[in-house]
Amino acid sequence: MARLDQVITNIVDIFLEYADDEGKKRQLNKEELKKVLEQEIQSPELKSKINAGDIEEAMETLDKNHDGEINFREFCRCVSDLAKCYYHKKTGKGGKKFKGKDHECGQED
Repeated sequence: MARLDQVITNIVDIFLEYADDEGKKRQLNKEELKKVLEQEIQSPELKSKINAGDIEEAMETLDKNHDGEINFREFCRCVSDLAKCYYHKKTGKGGKKFKGKDHECGQED
């Protein structure tokens, strides 16, 4: 399988695995989101960008439709923000501040 194929299928598989634990199916509640962040993010570069202890703030930032759960679109936004942070870390390139509140890396492409 090509690398991008793997990335896409992994994102979907991880979301579905954790979203079916508790709460609504195919959505992540606070506990499920916390598990994803703690168990599926292991690299120090990304782990340092996540404050898993402050899950309330993470939920508030990600939960754009304010239903108390993270749907797949909101989860993808989170993964995209982490990817942007990692990109900026690797390239040393900065940029403008993210729009919206409390984005962890403070840069956008």
